[in-house]
Amino acid sequence: MERAERIAAARGETPADLILTNMRLVNVLSGEVYPTEIAIKDGVIVGVGDGYTGAETLDLGGRFVAPGLIDAHVHIESSLCTPPEFSRAVLAHGITTVITDPHEIANVHGLDGVQYMLDEARRTPLGIFVMASSCVPATHLETSGAALDAADLASLLDAPEVIGLAEMMNYPGVLAGDPGVLDKIDAFEGHPIDGHCPNVRGKDLNAYIAAGIQSDHECTTVEEAQEKLRKGLTIFIREATNARNLRPLLKLITPDNSRRICWCTDDRQPADLLDDGSIDYMIRVAIAEGTIDPITAIRMGTLNTAEYFGLRDRGAIAPGRRADLIVFSDLSAPHAELVVCGGQIVARDGELVVDFAPHSGAELSGELRIDWDTVDFTIPAQGERVRVIGSIVDQLVTQHCIEPATTLDGSAVADPARDILKMAVIERHTGQGGIGKGFIHGFGLKRGAIAGTVAHDHHNLVVIGVDDTSMMTAARAVAKMGGGLVAVDGENVLAMLPLPVGGLMCDAPVTDVRAALDALLDAARNTLGSGLHDPFMAMSFMALEVIPALKLTDLGLVDGDTFELVDLFV
Repeated sequence: MERAERIAAARGETPADLILTNMRLVNVLSGEVYPTEIAIKDGVIVGVGDGYTGAETLDLGGRFVAPGLIDAHVHIESSLCTPPEFSRAVLAHGITTVITDPHEIANVHGLDGVQYMLDEARRTPLGIFVMASSCVPATHLETSGAALDAADLASLLDAPEVIGLAEMMNYPGVLAGDPGVLDKIDAFEGHPIDGHCPNVRGKDLNAYIAAGIQSDHECTTVEEAQEKLRKGLTIFIREATNARNLRPLLKLITPDNSRRICWCTDDRQPADLLDDGSIDYMIRVAIAEGTIDPITAIRMGTLNTAEYFGLRDRGAIAPGRRADLIVFSDLSAPHAELVVCGGQIVARDGELVVDFAPHSGAELSGELRIDWDTVDFTIPAQGERVRVIGSIVDQLVTQHCIEPATTLDGSAVADPARDILKMAVIERHTGQGGIGKGFIHGFGLKRGAIAGTVAHDHHNLVVIGVDDTSMMTAARAVAKMGGGLVAVDGENVLAMLPLPVGGLMCDAPVTDVRAALDALLDAARNTLGSGLHDPFMAMSFMALEVIPALKLTDLGLVDGDTFELVDLFV
């Protein structure tokens, strides 16, 4: 729309396209709720107030209208869906903009993977902005399918959707002044630069922030988040499928600091997105817990995030802003009843009412390069005690446990009676045969195995099981379908979800992906015995070495506090 046309419509000299009447505006700029009208033309809000005319008038029956919600940090790949199908899930919940880091697909396919995500994102009305993936690979302690240097990342700034540098997970590299890491930060000076620094405190935190980092989403305690807030970081409070930090961190929020806190989901699977929601779910929980008022909760999912990322065209309902709106009846528990995105009604009562553009035609292989002759899950006993990854329910951090080894015929084996299972990570990008082996506690499997190619951030083939036969069955089943998730019992495959797009995503409808994942979860829980909310999502983070305290990659066990490989046997 030409500026002169916008001015004319704003003055009421020419008609708008859509007038919203009989409504109550949730004004995140002033902190008020009051009756008014909204005039929209060519996807932009041109007027807030009475007296406008338009081609269409929509009576909202006294309902509330707030800005469309914004997710400050999400990996779309973790939904197991491509960007259009992810969009179908979140748009219906009133999320109209997301800021995504495509480092999952980038770790498999490099710049081609990022370009795929950009191409697919342009098919949807959802506003999808990309932060260039800073850590591909995450560290030198894993084998990924690609590597991106500062020049590669800077080239992404040619795309208008790329707005900054994604989470700098390699905080040891920052603290050590690694030239390659600092080159990436230099390349994005003047842009938002997100952080990732779990449990980094004191002088190390000072140094990390002094390097140019501006946010963090890995806080698990109020004390950690408070220190980071005091030192200038914007805090993204996260509520993911497997990292549930929302309720523990609500006490952090005060009237004085709320403007420096945003909501994010990070990694959320289809059932949680479809049933509970996304940022809207976080807002409802925050209000229900009684710690903050509804306007503050909504502001943290709209204006705060827009301002942090410099997205001045959204985040509030005001003249000149993009017409992204969510309509709901209950201010104390907002559920999207009508969603407007870019001036277009995209969802009513939880159902999408728009079509997306045709498939972009881009494709990415999920082929696994594995030399099966080298794959052996046997662990020769080399001592009486072993290091065990201690998984923690609803958290990404783990414990570094030391337990008596259970041995049989000279080999260390799983001990399901103690909930100590065998875990393996098989390198799948180069076919060079790397395999890390160890033990894990907290998954509760009584029999069989689970496996998948969703293994942050290298996305090699990860397997957790009770016996070697089940583990081999699971690993081969994943490879046969070109990547995905499986649950097996012995030589019997119980359930599977193919993820042909890089071994990470499926381009089937999100409801179909959800149904397949439900079958997997049912098998893992009811047949194999796991009590976790989502053992597959939990498994995917047991290979992420940038989150303490003990993790497993294809190179072996990694001490996440010292960033060093450590022996399995003590």
